[in-house]
Amino acid sequence: MSEVVLFEELSCSNGKKIAVATLNAERSLNALSHDMVKQLYPQLSIWQKDRNIAAVFLQGAGEKAFCAGGDIVHLYNNLPEKNGDPAPGIEEFFRDEYQLDYLIHTFDKPFIVWGNGIVMGGGLGLMAGGSHRIVTETTRIAMPEISIGLYPDVGGSYFLNKMPGNSGLFLGLTGASINAADAKYTHLADHFINNDKKLALLDELLTVNWGDTIALNHQKLSSLIVGFEQRSIANAPISNVQHHQSLITELTNGDNLTSIVDNILTFETEDKWLSRAKTSLAHGSPISAMLTYRQLQESANLSLLECFRLELGVSTKCGEFGEFKEGVRALLIEKDNNPQWKYNSVSDVEANVIDWFFTSPWTKTEHPLASL
Repeated sequence: MSEVVLFEELSCSNGKKIAVATLNAERSLNALSHDMVKQLYPQLSIWQKDRNIAAVFLQGAGEKAFCAGGDIVHLYNNLPEKNGDPAPGIEEFFRDEYQLDYLIHTFDKPFIVWGNGIVMGGGLGLMAGGSHRIVTETTRIAMPEISIGLYPDVGGSYFLNKMPGNSGLFLGLTGASINAADAKYTHLADHFINNDKKLALLDELLTVNWGDTIALNHQKLSSLIVGFEQRSIANAPISNVQHHQSLITELTNGDNLTSIVDNILTFETEDKWLSRAKTSLAHGSPISAMLTYRQLQESANLSLLECFRLELGVSTKCGEFGEFKEGVRALLIEKDNNPQWKYNSVSDVEANVIDWFFTSPWTKTEHPLASL
């Protein structure tokens, strides 16, 4: 069997090295498996300490996807048979995934993420923390967890709150797909470069006069990438989010989720992007919508690490509750696309149910991410 992650060190002209990690599961659109996570974390930790490594380049195999999300089918197979029972396998996966995401966010060396093609869920968790996040003409990003009874985790509590004009809440509730221009507008990406320039960029990285001063290395990398972006920008798409920003702000301006959902579902539009967003929300899990709304309220003033600790508790309880199990069954296992959600609308969801999700199962010292 082939390795799920490929690791390579490319020698630069001045003796430094560029470390390259490739998610190697092209047939599954590089879905993030637990094995991938368990291979990436120790290797990235080694590269961070190695003075010969000037920068890290993370990519996905093939041309279709950087990473289409977590390995949801694997998670489904680790869910408890009876709703409400503990889900240790779920806790372990999310713990290790968030630990990896946090490492990327806090990586001191330049960390380049080539976000070509599909970038969803867990893939966005990997991409969001990079210091130089590159998107291309084929980039399609989404956090579609509302369709499977989950919520936008992997740091979504942190980065969705930093998007302009409530667009983070809108994207979290609707699971709307966004393009490269949207990614830059919502602060999920830093640069746009044509996908066919990737190999040229890698070649140029090997000629940079990397030093031992990390801040200067960041500057050298930024200057190089900006040059590539200037030669690509004519092919950049138009941002749907920016184009509809005033409407998005208006629709999400209610003081409770019921009114916000009603606003989104009842406004009339012929725009295809907005119509798809409405449809996703209409067919999504009411519990997921409530979790998304509450998570952004709870995390508004939290640090990145506090957000990951909050999410681990919520995600673990999603594994126990049953909504996530039903969503995956309908979409990916039996594929009937007819999930039987526990509630018919967000107004039906009892407040104490959502309170339970946000009540941590651990004390501060017992938390699985306490040592970070």
